[in-house]
Order: sequence, then C-alpha cells, then structure tokens
Amino acid sequence: MSIKSHLVLAGAAAVLALGGCNKDATPSGAAQGKDPAAATVNGVPISARRVDMLIKMRGQGAQDTPEVRKQTIDQLALQMTAAQEAEKKGLDKTPEVLDQIDVQRVSTLANAYVQDYLKNAPVTDDMLKAEYEKAKAAMGGEEYQARHILVAKEADAKDIIAKLKKDIKLFPALAKEKSTDPGSKANGGELGWFDPRKMVPEFGAAVAKLEKGKFTEEPVKTQFGYHVILLEDSRPKTVPPFDDMKDQLKQGAQQQSVQKLIEDLKAKSKIEIAGSSGAPASAPAPAAPAPSDATKK
Repeated sequence: MSIKSHLVLAGAAAVLALGGCNKDATPSGAAQGKDPAAATVNGVPISARRVDMLIKMRGQGAQDTPEVRKQTIDQLALQMTAAQEAEKKGLDKTPEVLDQIDVQRVSTLANAYVQDYLKNAPVTDDMLKAEYEKAKAAMGGEEYQARHILVAKEADAKDIIAKLKKDIKLFPALAKEKSTDPGSKANGGELGWFDPRKMVPEFGAAVAKLEKGKFTEEPVKTQFGYHVILLEDSRPKTVPPFDDMKDQLKQGAQQQSVQKLIEDLKAKSKIEIAGSSGAPASAPAPAAPAPSDATKK
C-alpha cells in the first residue's frame, strides 16, 4: 500500500478544494476601495489586488513576472469587457446567472472558512512526527519473494510436496503443470516481492514462518484451495526518511483535520433534503477476488 493510501482521505481532499479557483469577473469593480488600478475598462478599474490574487491562484510554480502580469491583466480586461456587455443586455438579472453568482459566493466563503481554520490550527512538527511513526509501523516490516502452487485438493498438494522433497528444483515446472492460479502459473509460481499483510492471512502467516530456500511441508489451506509455498528471499521494507515525507504527512494531517471539522459542522446543522426518505444508502457488496488474485486479500 502506498504512503498516500495510508494518509490521504479523499473526502477531505475535496473539502480543501472548495472553490479554490473561482475567478470573480464582476464588471462593477466593487469592493476595490482605494487599491491602485492595474488597468481600466471603459472607465471601470481593475485593481492591482485582483491581479495579484489571480496570479497567486495559478498555483505552485507561477511566477509574478511582467509577462505573467500582462497576460493576467489582458485576461481580466477581456472578461470585464464581456461582462459589461452582459450587463447591458440585463443578463446579470436572469435567474440562471444569479444562481451561478450565488454558487460562486457560497463556494468562495466555504473555502475562506477552511483556509482560516487551517491558518489558526497549524500542524506542528510533533504532530507530523507522530503521523510518521504510524506510517512507519504500517509500511515497515519484512517483504518476501516467493513462489506458490495452488491446487483444489489436499491430496494433490501432498503429492507435489512429496516430489519437491526429492528435488526442490522441480518447483517451477510443477507450478506450470499443476497450479490453478493463472496469475503465477506461467511464471513457475513466481509472485515477486510482496508484503505478507496484503495476502490472505493463512498464506501470509505461512510465508513469514519459512526459512529462505525452504517450502511448506504441509499444504496451506485458504479460501482459494491448497497452496505449496517456496520462500526464495526476504528483506526489510524501506521507509522514506521523515524529511522526504514531511510535506505529504502535512497534507494528510490537514485533510484529516478539515474532514473532522466539516463532519462536526454537519452534525450541528439541520439539513433537510426535499423528497428524501431519510434512509441511508446501503453499502455495495464487496467484489469477489479474481482467480489470479488467489493469494491476495
């Protein structure tokens, strides 16, 4: 499982993105106050502050260069020109446009609330180090390189074990001939490197007990059938250092914090959905694993 899978909550990520890139194309230039004008369009000023805001909203890597500033002003001027024409036609009074403006307003306010919360609830290094220790525990341990032969009957597995006791080098050939796992059969039962925690419990436990170069002398029964397993190698899993994970850990901690904030807000709010029966949606049934994933959870 990747670091991101451990740390990132998709729901919180969506919350963090609330209205983050809304562009205010209001032609009136309202709320610009005494800010200096970067340009005017038919006498209506475009404030330098608005230009600064849009350059900042371009995201990471955006440079405030004269070229970028000119492009941004040109973009705003074109938007304002079109918006002024829309006002002349009365489009700013139509229900559809008013709804869109209100949606942008709500989204911008929600994003401002989240950003204000993050500003006043900073993630400390101690918090990040605690998250790092959790990630290390989840990611650490041993990983193994092994082969296996999967058969339907215990007697068939015992017969294979008897042949391997005479000549262990027969393992790849027996896997190609006897195994019912299409995902590894053609490769002589080769599974590559894997974390035993990602396998079905019986399989993972059996692998962890084996010595390098040894195979299971009793069939290993799982929900998929009977396995004969050969351990080829093992090694400690490498965990990236704290400094390499710090930014990702911070993002994950912020997203979890915001997720809790939003859940608390929802719990305190009275939300009524018209026409809703109020019955919670049922969770989809888990899909059955494909035969080629016979060793996996």
